[in-house]
Amino acid sequence: MTLIRTPTDEAEARAVQDELRTRVVLDEPGPPPGTGLVTGVDVAYDDEHDVVVAAAVVLDAATLGVVEESTAAGRVAFPYVPGLLAFREIPAVLAALESLKHGPGLVVCDGYGLAHPRRFGLASHLGVLTGLPVIGVAKNPFTFTYAPPGARRGDASPLVADDGEVVGRALRTQSGVKPVFVSVGHRVSLDNACAHTLALSPDFRLPESTRRADALCRGALREATAG
Repeated sequence: MTLIRTPTDEAEARAVQDELRTRVVLDEPGPPPGTGLVTGVDVAYDDEHDVVVAAAVVLDAATLGVVEESTAAGRVAFPYVPGLLAFREIPAVLAALESLKHGPGLVVCDGYGLAHPRRFGLASHLGVLTGLPVIGVAKNPFTFTYAPPGARRGDASPLVADDGEVVGRALRTQSGVKPVFVSVGHRVSLDNACAHTLALSPDFRLPESTRRADALCRGALREATAG
C-alpha cells in the first residue's frame, strides 16, 4: 500500500510538492514503445455528491487490447485549487492501480507532469509515489506556450514556460487534428513519451489508454452516484 499525505491546506500542499518534486527521475528513457503493458488512468468527479472515481485500464502495448480494468471511488479529499489537482485525484488513482493484478507497466495520465507551474503535475506526483514510469498527455497546454506543430501526424513543437524552459511538446497524433500536450512525469524521456503517445494513438487524437480510462471512469461515476 502506497502511503500518501493528504494536506490540510494550500500551503501544506505546496510544501509537499516542493518536497516530492526533488525525487522526480528525468534521466531514464523508460520502457520501449509498443512493448509490455501500458495503463491509462483517468478521474471523474461528481461535486454535488462529493464523489471522485478513478479508472485504470491496462493495455497490451503491442495490440492495444485490454488486459485488465479497475475502478475506485471515494470522497473528494482536497478542494479545487489550480495547480494542486493531484491532491484531489491521487488517492482514488492509487486505489485503482493497487487493485490491478497485472502491470501496470508504463502509466499514462490524462494531465501533466513537468508541464505544471511547479513542475510537479499528476504524472510526476504519481510516478514519485509509486516508482512507476509515468507520462502526462493533456488536451490543452495549461499556462504554457507553443508554436503550432506541422500538420502531419508525428509533427511536434516545444511546450515552453515563461522563463524559456521546455516543459513538454505539442504533438500532432493525427494529421490535421489539434495536437495533444505531452510531458514527462517520472522515469521516461520526452522523446520516449512522445513515441509512446503516437503508438497509443493509431486512429484518434487521444491515446487509447486515455480514451478507455475516460469511458470506464465515467461509467463507474454514474453507478456510484445512481439513486
